[in-house]
Amino acid sequence: MADGKKTYYIDVGRGEISQSATASSWNFKVDANDEEITMLREEFDQNYSTDWQNFFRAHVPYVQYHYDRENDAQDQSLLRIYEMIHKLGDQEAKTHIESMGILPGNK
Repeated sequence: MADGKKTYYIDVGRGEISQSATASSWNFKVDANDEEITMLREEFDQNYSTDWQNFFRAHVPYVQYHYDRENDAQDQSLLRIYEMIHKLGDQEAKTHIESMGILPGNK
C-alpha cells in the first residue's frame, strides 16, 4: 500500500495480531501503519495486564463488581481496542462493531 499501511488480522479474545489470514482464526481485518499497529498492540498488552489484576482481585470476595477499578479499567481498555479496530477496520469490521452498540454515540 502506498500510504505505508499493511493488512492485519485481529483476534480480540486472544489479543492476537497477525499478517497472515491463515495462521490462526481472526475476528477483524484492519489496514494499519506501523505506528497504528503498535498502539493497538500496546492496548492489547494493557488489557492482558489488567486481566491478571482482575484474576487476583477475584480472590477478594468482599469487593463487589461495581466497585472494582480493575474491571472498569478492563472495560475501558476493551472499548479503546474496539474503537481502534473500528477506525482501522474494513467495512465488515466497522459494521460488526457498530452492531454491538458499544461505541459512544452509537448506542
